[in-house]
Amino acid sequence: MGTRITGIHAIEEALKNASRGSTLYLLRGDKRNSSLEFKAMANGKTAVKKVSEIELNRLAGSEDHRGAVLDLGIRTMQSQGGRIREMSVVDFCKSLKENDGALVLALDEITDPHNLGAILRSADLFSAALIIVPERRSASANETVIRISSGAAQYVTMATVPNLARELDVLKQYGFWVYGADMNGDSSYNMKFPKRTVIVMGSEGSGMRSLVRAKCDHIVSIPMSGHIDSLNVSVAAGILMYEFRRSNPV
Repeated sequence: MGTRITGIHAIEEALKNASRGSTLYLLRGDKRNSSLEFKAMANGKTAVKKVSEIELNRLAGSEDHRGAVLDLGIRTMQSQGGRIREMSVVDFCKSLKENDGALVLALDEITDPHNLGAILRSADLFSAALIIVPERRSASANETVIRISSGAAQYVTMATVPNLARELDVLKQYGFWVYGADMNGDSSYNMKFPKRTVIVMGSEGSGMRSLVRAKCDHIVSIPMSGHIDSLNVSVAAGILMYEFRRSNPV
């Protein structure tokens, strides 16, 4: 059994690039997902099987599947069409032309897959060129992440790295300026982000690690006036990506 995806929007996106060997499992007798069945048949690569509710629950790993599960037929989420796209930071930098701008998001030990999925969704909407995550102590691109991203994960390029601080040095060598998110930073509202920008988001509990923070050229904060002292990291990431796009429209 390969990687499985639940969530109607995530399945719709994955079907656009599904490879041979993928299978769409639908709840027998349920007409809600007839459009998914049509799309699977239209791509000519995805088999369609109607199964019982007990079997679908087993495939999904829960009862929260809305009558559909897509098995991609592979055991990895990387490198092939319809899955998370992977690229090294060096290769990404080398792919840029001299005058190209780019937004890169570096996630320093964000462990909740729901947060990662939400960040990937915002990253696609704001045209982030690359998302960097550490190999250790970080959420990885799994079925939950793809479902929460509503399929946006299919379009975002990621780099999984052993040493985040070292990769920030690489990006700086290629003209990127690094902005770390922290409550005590300068207001993002008054900041004009350069065309090559890295935004670093720290972990849900403790923020950026000291070594990663030391690599930042600027520390930036989101102005707030409510009673809660901080934003969810996925919400904060979306706001800062918007601020970058305010300075650098697509």
